[in-house]
Amino acid sequence: MRKEDCFYLGKIAKKFSYKGEVLIWLDTDEPELYENMESVFVEINKHLVPFFIVTSSLHKGDFLRTRFEDIDNEDDADGIMGKAVYLPLSALPKLDGNRFYFHEIIGFQAEDERLGNIGEIVGVNDNSAQALFEIKKGEIEILVPMIDDFIVKIDRENKKVILNTPEGLVDLYLNS
Repeated sequence: MRKEDCFYLGKIAKKFSYKGEVLIWLDTDEPELYENMESVFVEINKHLVPFFIVTSSLHKGDFLRTRFEDIDNEDDADGIMGKAVYLPLSALPKLDGNRFYFHEIIGFQAEDERLGNIGEIVGVNDNSAQALFEIKKGEIEILVPMIDDFIVKIDRENKKVILNTPEGLVDLYLNS
């Protein structure tokens, strides 16, 4: 399995028992969706290795108490501490309406209600306090905050994100 075909689910945060159980911190708003998985991919030496789950249960909200096949003691568990956990993109629950996954909208056209087509969404920058659409119009890169009030509609059928940006925000990029 390639990392590009997967999404980051969380990381193995700490050991839970002397029998090799671990706690996986889940980076999700809906941890209950991942309570009954059969397996996950653990990143070891830049490779995704499948780990099969014997038992798992939610623990204190954002953690999944997990016992993996072939991890039977603390020493085995030490070998996977701090490792990132991934699932295939196909395991993501389908979203509808204006809810979307960042990877899903890459390649969509960004259309502003006032300005028309403002370019193609080439990425999402989520390294700051506010995530940003990265939109490319020719040689110009346009950054638009991903604010619910700006997002009118996610048109999956026509691969468009319809925006209503405040006057001046996009104009600043286009008229410079």
